[in-house]
Amino acid sequence: MRYNADVEHQYLEILKALGEDPERDGLRDTPKRAAAAMQFLTSGYTQKLEDIVNDAIFESEMDEMVIVRDIEMYSLCEHHLLPFTGRCHVAYLPAGKVIGLSKIPRIVDMFARRLQIQEGLTRDIALAVEQVTGARGVGVVIESRHMCMMMRGVEKQNSSMMTSMMLGAFREDPRTRGEFLNLLNCGQR
Repeated sequence: MRYNADVEHQYLEILKALGEDPERDGLRDTPKRAAAAMQFLTSGYTQKLEDIVNDAIFESEMDEMVIVRDIEMYSLCEHHLLPFTGRCHVAYLPAGKVIGLSKIPRIVDMFARRLQIQEGLTRDIALAVEQVTGARGVGVVIESRHMCMMMRGVEKQNSSMMTSMMLGAFREDPRTRGEFLNLLNCGQR
C-alpha cells in the first residue's frame, strides 16, 4: 500500500480545526499514524476479488451446505467514519466446485475494509461468494456492534445489529434457509 501524504495533511488540518496543537508531544506524529491507519482500514478498495481468490476454486462432488462461521470482522460506517465490529457467517451450496477455506474470510476482509453500511457489506459478500463459486445458493449473516450508536447519538451500549442476505436456494427454499439459521444457532455460546 502506497503512503498518501495528502491524507496525513488532512488529518493535520482536522487537528487544527478542533483547536488542538498538532506540535504538542502526544500529537506530533498523529497525522502520519492516523493516515496510515485509515489507509489500512480502507485497503479493500485496492484489492480485487480475483487476486483474493487466486484460483482456489476446486472441483468437488460436495453438494451439501458449507458454512464458515464466526469470521471476525470490522469496518467503518460511511456516515460517521466510526468502527463497527462483529462476526460474519457465510454459507453456500456447491454446484460442482468449492472454494479454498481461507478465501471466504479474505473476501469478508476485502469488503469490510471499505466505508459502508452493514446492509451493503452483507450484500457485497454474498454476491462475491456467489460469483466466484457459482453456488446454487449463498447465505450471509452479519452480527455487529456500531460505535456510532454506542459512542454518540442514542448511546446504547448493548445493542447490536443483524443483517442477512440470501441468494438462490437460500432465498427460494425456506428449508435451506432454516437449516442455515438453525446451524448458526446450534453453535451459540
